Amino acid sequence: MSDVPHTVRRPGPRLSRTGRLLLVAVLLVLVVLAVLLLPRLLRGPQPEQTLTVPEGQRATQIYAAADKALHLPAGSTAKAAKRAHLPLPAEAKGNPEGYLFPATYPISSDTTPASLLSYMVKTAKQRLAADGIHSYRTVLIASIVQAEADRPADMGKVARVIDNRLAHHMPLQMDSTINYALGRSTLHTSHADTRTKSPYNTYRYPGLPPTPIDNPGADALKAAGAPPAGDWLYFVTVKPGDTRFTADYQEHLRNVREFNAQQRSGGSGGSGGGGGGGS
Repeated sequence: MSDVPHTVRRPGPRLSRTGRLLLVAVLLVLVVLAVLLLPRLLRGPQPEQTLTVPEGQRATQIYAAADKALHLPAGSTAKAAKRAHLPLPAEAKGNPEGYLFPATYPISSDTTPASLLSYMVKTAKQRLAADGIHSYRTVLIASIVQAEADRPADMGKVARVIDNRLAHHMPLQMDSTINYALGRSTLHTSHADTRTKSPYNTYRYPGLPPTPIDNPGADALKAAGAPPAGDWLYFVTVKPGDTRFTADYQEHLRNVREFNAQQRSGGSGGSGGGGGGGS
């Protein structure tokens, strides 16, 4: 018989029934997570959704597009705009029209209407500051320029017409502001339209309208901030690419008659400013 003592092996602790059930539950959760996440990991990073705001869109159009991009009921973003504390200038009185900068914005699962609008306004402020624009008046004029100019090359002259008419205490008579008042977009402005009782009717009321009429892009903002020298008081886009500027009212009337003739013949003209461009 050996004198070496034998080691006594004691059985290890056994999992209780509750412990075994918990272990099974944890394993099941891990399996489910693997099934859900593995396909995504294999696909790699997915492109994020975006919302593109074109130059010249009105706030109402942007709100509707945001609702669709965020998969929210119609009117959700418009309601959020009224409640949100956006970093707007005091003159805006909480109305973000003119400050929803045209650009492409990322949309993620945690994007809300308020956060999206705030992003747009902050982008506008950054772009304005970079161009040395600090005036609400300039943004307002730029919004009219955006709506009235047939092409970027004409924007500076349109801005100069607005400045000149204001300096001469002449009504702006811009068809685009009436369109905004009536919630429409058309090249045809009737005499009845020019009698519309709205502060946005620049045929009836002198000076600038109370707010911007759309959200202008970089070209329109630069044009409004530094328009070229010139004595122009009138303009009309007779046909695409042919906008005529003049300081002579009789010449402007001849241009308007040509515009109207183009319309009657089925041609496409543009809007006009000062003296009833499309009347």
